[in-house]
Amino acid sequence: MSLSKHLVAAAALSALSLGLSLAAPSASAEELKIGYVNSERVMREAAPAKAAQAKLEAEFSKREGEVNDMGNKLRTAAAKLEKEGPTLSEAERSRRQRDLVEQDRDFKRKQRELQEDLNQRKNEELAAVVERANKVIRQIFEQEKYDLILQEVIFAGPRVDITKKVIDAMNAAK
Repeated sequence: MSLSKHLVAAAALSALSLGLSLAAPSASAEELKIGYVNSERVMREAAPAKAAQAKLEAEFSKREGEVNDMGNKLRTAAAKLEKEGPTLSEAERSRRQRDLVEQDRDFKRKQRELQEDLNQRKNEELAAVVERANKVIRQIFEQEKYDLILQEVIFAGPRVDITKKVIDAMNAAK
């Protein structure tokens, strides 16, 4: 049974359960043209998505390196204090512990700020790629006269999957 017949049958059952009646569909009723786009795959494989990821990596790699270096220095200083702790005076050990606590606080703050900035920029870049993908999907919808294009589905067969077409169109539009 074709999808349109399933839809008509489902509508008829629904109408019957509500006490309504439906006229029988005409024999010349057109088939529905339905497409499916795997959004995750588009975000993974499309050139604009890859370019956005590379842009973010370039933008944040220096800061990530600085935060990682800060963490390494903090771990080294903590290990040094633990090793030398028994031979230090009480005042010196307390001073170094306070310094470590302060450095740890700074490290965690810088880590948090980096993560917040990175998340904000990811969201901005993602929104731009999604907007571009939606424009491409709309063009395909209109040019190829689809009745319905879905992005979130549980199952979709390869016959309705237009993900590659969307990726190719996004890659072609520079």
